[in-house]
Amino acid sequence: MSGETIKGRFAEAKPAAADGTIWAERTPLPPALPDAPSLPPDLIPDVLRPWLLDITERAQIPLEFVAAPAVVGLSSIIGRTIGIYPKQRDDWLVVPNLWGMIIGRPGSLKSPAISEALKPLYRLAEEAQERHQADGAEADAEAEIIKMRMSALRDRGKTAAKKGDQDELTRVQADFAALNTSLDEAVSHERRHVVNDGTVEKIGELLKHNPRGLLLCRDELSGLLRSLDKVGREGDREFYLEAWNGNGSYTYDRIGRGTLHVPALTLSIIGTIQPGKLQSYIDGALSGGSGDDGLLQRLQMSVYPEVSGEWRNVDRWPNTDAKNRAFAVFRALDELDPLAIGAVTDDGIPALRFSGEAQELFNEWRAGLEARLRAEEMVAFPAFESHLAKYRSLMPSLALIFYLVERVGGDDRVGEFAGGDAVTLAAAKNAADWCEFLEAHARKIYAAEIQPDITSAHALAEKIKVGAIWHGCTVREIYRHQWSGLTASDRVWSGLELLMQRSWLRITEKDTGGRRTEIIEIHPDLRKVAA
Repeated sequence: MSGETIKGRFAEAKPAAADGTIWAERTPLPPALPDAPSLPPDLIPDVLRPWLLDITERAQIPLEFVAAPAVVGLSSIIGRTIGIYPKQRDDWLVVPNLWGMIIGRPGSLKSPAISEALKPLYRLAEEAQERHQADGAEADAEAEIIKMRMSALRDRGKTAAKKGDQDELTRVQADFAALNTSLDEAVSHERRHVVNDGTVEKIGELLKHNPRGLLLCRDELSGLLRSLDKVGREGDREFYLEAWNGNGSYTYDRIGRGTLHVPALTLSIIGTIQPGKLQSYIDGALSGGSGDDGLLQRLQMSVYPEVSGEWRNVDRWPNTDAKNRAFAVFRALDELDPLAIGAVTDDGIPALRFSGEAQELFNEWRAGLEARLRAEEMVAFPAFESHLAKYRSLMPSLALIFYLVERVGGDDRVGEFAGGDAVTLAAAKNAADWCEFLEAHARKIYAAEIQPDITSAHALAEKIKVGAIWHGCTVREIYRHQWSGLTASDRVWSGLELLMQRSWLRITEKDTGGRRTEIIEIHPDLRKVAA
């Protein structure tokens, strides 16, 4: 880009600065982020809608603030209990294991929203803890008795070894193996639903005894993301990447801790994050840094709403009937017997398939998705493309969740299963509509990639307003600071180009002895602020 070309492009400028330089009138920049729609209430299953609407009205928060974590909570309850085959004759299996996050400024009530949405899950966790405490004494006593028998058996083995009695040693070995198995069965393990923090080794131990899966709920996801960026934590990152699939296993080999095999690696995730903290990870995903491994793109149930400027005081009692009906759905799914509703176990994990009509809808929806992913224009948006590619499993996961909620949520049968044994067309339509809604929010999340000129221009404009970029500074000085979102030259220049088009600034070139230097000239009405 030459200084002569830039000057020529803005030759029609009219107003003049104090030094006589002619400037065009400065015009506003386009919105920094695209609009993200509000969640239509009819996308929430009937039995859950009154409960979630009641929460949002009393708290005056966006509906998606509670709907997204509620759906993730349902996915963790269902977990590995039942999956779905998205094709009629294929063994591709999807476990409805979802990750998501609520994005919002501090004070937007993100954390209270998640707490309300997960109350049914926490109630189940409390009940499981009470059962564990009640049954634990008896189980511990039985375990102590088994340990005494094992101690006596060791003495038998020592005696047999001294005598060289090989037959007795063989019998001791067999008896010891049987007691060891009995001890493992006798040890009381609490049924866990939620974990808030923990090393991957500890989470693995919990998953070993909770094969249906767990929900990791983090009030601030940036803490988890930062921990995974630390040197030496690469294995932790791989653990989470594999835990998203929900249908695999994992084996730790650690010096000092030995080997731990987790046969069912199924971990759901929900949390909150502030826009500014998220942006640094988005930048990493765009620039090939540590965020460029698909971890962020696995957070498919992510919502980034605008918090309404309107507020009204709502002070009334919660809708108890609606809450109890919703809680009954969570309980019924926690007690789900997949074989009782027609699931097949060809792959080890019980699973359902779509009905004929639902299959046609999924095939058509999938064909549209694949065509978009293969379109030439998508090459320019690799991070966003990776996010959309994971909708292949998101849509059938949501369809299965909504179907199971539908099965237990009828007016006369809350908590009881009824109906057929195939995921319905209504559930598939609802899932497709959710994908469309979530994609709009994803476009807002990945705006820095989809509309780099606008996001970079806003970042540069903020620096101008606070004086970090001033009249007469060089473009090279912008690179030197390595500000968030302004580290790559193409991103910086795309923002500068838009600012020039809107007459916020212009760039001239100066020869400094064989080396050309680009000088930024700020519009006169901004120089007082930027001085």
